[in-house]
Amino acid sequence: MIPQLKTRYTFSRELVIERTWPFFLDLTVAAGLLAGFYAILWVARFWFSGAIPEVQIYRSPAHLPIYAFYSTVRIFVAYLLSLIFAISYGYIAAYNKRVEALMIATLDILQSIPVLSFLPGVMLAMMSLFPSKQIGIELGAILLIFTGEVWNMAFSFYSSLKSIPRELNEACSINRFSAWQRLFQLELPYATIGLVWNSMVSVASGWFFLMVCEMFPVGSRNFRLPGLGSYLQTAASNGDTVAMIYGIVTMIMIIVLTDQLLWRPIIAWSDKFKFENVEASVRITSPVLHLLRNSNLLGTLHRSTFAPLSEQLYRRIAHRNERRFSHGESTVTPTSRRSTAAMITVATIAIAAIVYAAFRAILLLRQVHGNELLALFEGAGVTFLRVNVSLLLASLWTIPVGVAIGFNPKLANITQPLAQIAASFPATALFPVLLLALSRLGLGLGIGSVALMMLGTQWYILFNVIAGAMAIPSDLKEVSDLFHFTSLQRWTTVILPGIFPFLITGLVTASGGAWNASIVAEYFQLKDKTLTTTGLGAQISAASLHGNYPTLLLATIIMALMVVTINRLVWRPLYRLAETKYRLEG
Repeated sequence: MIPQLKTRYTFSRELVIERTWPFFLDLTVAAGLLAGFYAILWVARFWFSGAIPEVQIYRSPAHLPIYAFYSTVRIFVAYLLSLIFAISYGYIAAYNKRVEALMIATLDILQSIPVLSFLPGVMLAMMSLFPSKQIGIELGAILLIFTGEVWNMAFSFYSSLKSIPRELNEACSINRFSAWQRLFQLELPYATIGLVWNSMVSVASGWFFLMVCEMFPVGSRNFRLPGLGSYLQTAASNGDTVAMIYGIVTMIMIIVLTDQLLWRPIIAWSDKFKFENVEASVRITSPVLHLLRNSNLLGTLHRSTFAPLSEQLYRRIAHRNERRFSHGESTVTPTSRRSTAAMITVATIAIAAIVYAAFRAILLLRQVHGNELLALFEGAGVTFLRVNVSLLLASLWTIPVGVAIGFNPKLANITQPLAQIAASFPATALFPVLLLALSRLGLGLGIGSVALMMLGTQWYILFNVIAGAMAIPSDLKEVSDLFHFTSLQRWTTVILPGIFPFLITGLVTASGGAWNASIVAEYFQLKDKTLTTTGLGAQISAASLHGNYPTLLLATIIMALMVVTINRLVWRPLYRLAETKYRLEG
């Protein structure tokens, strides 16, 4: 009798769980959607209120939740803008041969320009667009964060498009895919893994530069926004160690929650886009992704809204392609002629604006004296050495560690949140401790700046290597196991060729990031003292702080020219090698 009662109890409990669990899933999803809607209303009300350029920052822990909320919104709005820009820019650069070289050179220049060099122009432009609203200041800070997040994503998408296997492109051509079908069914899926991991390091870079982007001077004016970066900078300036600990703990909590609620589900979802013939035995899992996939609310919304709309869109595209191919329509139509004329007009206006800006810049550079020019070239040489030393030291540990994480999903589940925390941690908060330790060893800021550059840029290499290792097909790994490859054979025939395109992307963006990080690595303010060393980054920081715009402009131009020259002589040939010799084919 007792076993029968136990069986009935077990059956009834499973039935209750089966009936109530989907309800709780739907309730959780609905609560998340409502919370997101309320957050949008809250942000809109604050942004469209009256402008307050210099907000008072309270060091009480009670204000940390709202500060953390504002900072998180700024970082992810900047990330969404970065994602849209990266896909659009990378797509045009990859498929338009006429402008490809120019666009990649422009990308090289933009990624090498420090955040502080964008600061005066961006803030003045946004303040003039919205002179009496808070949204002008907020958009200025968001665009500054954008300049620290976007470039590695654009390089990643461009590199992925250039390395798509030839047979996949041929399959799209045979099936007469339109440009939109090719984008959503081939190009975005193929580039997803690289974009996801570069998105993570981009957001981490946003956290790294948060203290610079939320509290800064522009000439004689000071701007201070409510946020976690302003809180940490205020606490550091006042020597409030307790407040700094509260702020750092809050940042770590946000990073962990972001990893579990956002990045881990996206990584688990993106695993299906690996280009392989044999499915891996171990996959990355996510409870949040399981929750979303089993939600009746989202399932109903997908079946009733998104699936019919996408099906109708693809049907219309297919019918239009059929009519065009069957009737042999001319590729030159009045619409295409009008679009060509519009592009020529826009290009003409853009060229005229560039020529005018260049003329004004030349007039501004006439104010720079000869001794200042020599000092800038000397600083550029010293910073060049520091950048390359930091890249070498970072590569020595990120490549083997990144491969180990990418090859082992269980290890990735453990180390990914730790890497996210370490990459997002504001290295400037550790810098006082680092300087104290170096001073006891008899070393100064010259060595400390290399360490700070590493803290800000090594993650570009690590996350790209992880993405490359995860993208290596499982059948290639199994072949190496089957033929009992030695460690050296595995590295030379499978690992290094497989991660090579991702590694080059990581090194290019890390190089630009190291130049960018020099503005905080070579010029550091601690309480009432300013620590500085010889370098181009220190000269840019000093010029921005004192409103010396001619020197700021010339230093930025020198930094951009050096980065572009290195990319032309070193990184561009390696990119071409990745597109040809190390391109994955089926």
